[in-house]
Amino acid sequence: MQPPSRRTFLALGLFTLTACTADRTGPTAGGPGLRPDPDVPVRLRAIAAVDALLAGYDALTPPDARTAEPRAEHVRHRAALAEGLPSSAPSPSVTTTGTGTGTGTPTATGTPTTPATPAAGGPAALELRTADSLLADLDAASPSLARLLAAVAAADTRHALVLGTPVPPAPVQPATTPSAPPTATPTRGPSAEAVTALQNALGAEHAAVYGYGVVGAHLPEDPQRADARTAHAAHQAQRDGWQRLLTSLGVSPAPAAGGYQLPFPVGSPADAARLAAHLETRLTTVYADLVAAVPVPHRRAAALALRDCTLRAHRWGAPGRPFPGIADPAPSPTASPTATPTAG
Repeated sequence: MQPPSRRTFLALGLFTLTACTADRTGPTAGGPGLRPDPDVPVRLRAIAAVDALLAGYDALTPPDARTAEPRAEHVRHRAALAEGLPSSAPSPSVTTTGTGTGTGTPTATGTPTTPATPAAGGPAALELRTADSLLADLDAASPSLARLLAAVAAADTRHALVLGTPVPPAPVQPATTPSAPPTATPTRGPSAEAVTALQNALGAEHAAVYGYGVVGAHLPEDPQRADARTAHAAHQAQRDGWQRLLTSLGVSPAPAAGGYQLPFPVGSPADAARLAAHLETRLTTVYADLVAAVPVPHRRAAALALRDCTLRAHRWGAPGRPFPGIADPAPSPTASPTATPTAG
């Protein structure tokens, strides 16, 4: 695939882009002379974690009406994680105990052990623990599976927010100190695909910084404007982090564009909130692709950026998606149009 030019990603509508990372890997059934698929145990652990989460929801007494949508999404998560598993793979199972949200803890084989006491904190806490368990397996997964794990973890974190648990963003560091993206130089140079994905993320953050300037200018002095300032600072820090990472890899970071085209006119607080939701939603696509493209040491930073954009999109009123940043794995994905930057 011909890498898209840097300027393709510089307009604020840039985030409606086609996923750049193809699913080149997937479970294989195995057999004589074939190498076992290393994704199988990762998928089994993820399925066991989702099963435990579903069991926790089902154990709620009385049922909580807020859990209907998250539970339905988890059914879809499980199906996507199980897609293509060999028929010989063991089936994860979950044992629960107690009357609350007690769940098993997945083991390396995908079979959970039964805890002595029910899990504390209710479904929101269980959502966060499930997200953490999925992110812990990022380094062991193939690129396409890592992207799926990051998307499901982002959805789990959004569920926790919907259920009433505040979720702090990844720490935002000043521009003069190392930020969330790691800066250690790998022993081998980055692939062209990784460099392109990092430059895309940097270009997207340049555009988001500009976009939040427009958002803040159209909001009154109220909590929303304070949220816009916080988001603006977060995107500045993320932009600076990608610049440092690219520099540490021996690559010149792409500069900001001379102009950006808004995806729609902004003339009111409602328009400004819609623009913020648009920016964050489109950034999830950029970061889901980045998870699949960057070397293993940098996957978690990209996954956390995906998570934070998902949470900010929710706070600005964007509709929830079961797989933030990627198309639903069930239907065939469709290509999205690419925006055109302004001149300058």
